[in-house]
Amino acid sequence: MCNPPRTTARYWHALPNGRIQCDLCPRFCQLKEGQAGFCTVRICQDQQIVLKSYGYTSGFSLDPIEKKPLYHFLPGSTTFSFGTVGCNLACRYCQNWKLSHSRQLSDLTVSATPLQIVKQAHHHGCRSVAYTYNDPVIAHEYILDIAQACRESGLYSLAVTAGYQCSSPREEFYRYIDAANVDLKSFNEQFYRQLTGGHLQPVLDTLLYLKQHTSVWLELTTLLIPGKNDSVSEITQLVEWVFEHLGATVPIHFTAFHPAWKMNTLPTTPLKTLLTARELALKAGLHYVYTGNFFNPATSHTYCPHCQNLLIKRIGTEIKIVGLTPEKHCQHCQKIWTGIF
Repeated sequence: MCNPPRTTARYWHALPNGRIQCDLCPRFCQLKEGQAGFCTVRICQDQQIVLKSYGYTSGFSLDPIEKKPLYHFLPGSTTFSFGTVGCNLACRYCQNWKLSHSRQLSDLTVSATPLQIVKQAHHHGCRSVAYTYNDPVIAHEYILDIAQACRESGLYSLAVTAGYQCSSPREEFYRYIDAANVDLKSFNEQFYRQLTGGHLQPVLDTLLYLKQHTSVWLELTTLLIPGKNDSVSEITQLVEWVFEHLGATVPIHFTAFHPAWKMNTLPTTPLKTLLTARELALKAGLHYVYTGNFFNPATSHTYCPHCQNLLIKRIGTEIKIVGLTPEKHCQHCQKIWTGIF
């Protein structure tokens, strides 16, 4: 791809000093003519912000929805995944850094209109389209058009995101999103500032908005990094906040760190850390707590929070429903399973 189309962006305003401020995310980049924002894809041209990545993708894939991870939304289904390039955070441990930190629009190799994406998803028998690989919020206008097309054609839209948005674009973005996995990276402001280049509060604001003002299905992921965000005290604060503000039934995934990008000398997260985090979350009252990035099937299964009956068995991304009635009640105690089939 040589010359991607430009699309006038939403959420910006002119400043008295001649710069244009992007109001999409809490970075509030103030740009001169021809300058790109931190995300690399929102650029100041002709005294306005344009989205240079509109209509192009860095690639497609057919994924089990459990890979997002979403364990309680359309379990066992296939999702049509795609991403673009760029990100509005700078996580030093990013697993997809070649895309999220790319400053090369040439990495967008495939053109794809919203209708083409919808047609491909239907062609491959998918029930949903997942906006993933890099954070979809920076391609706001493109994602919005795709999600609207998905809804009109009967497809669900899934966002895999760090939740780093301002309030007005957040409200518009989630109007057409059906499920989200939000990466709550830490419960420590210093961690966010030093290791992601962002702040914690905007992410918490996104989570509160999703819980209080939308019907979006919500799951959380926290990557536990040895010595950085894996202390008992921090995990306890995190899970107690989730329980108090998001409720007992929001699924949370504690996943293992593997050395990557600028943090490639740290050790992999031990299974013991994941299991401790899971125990703390269950103790805090959360019903559905999982571990990931580490093969341990017992903590990937879904159990009834009332009687501990095994409801959904997972080996990797393969699932088998073993303890639910056709009405999605526990076969043992008849309590309803929380999720969307």
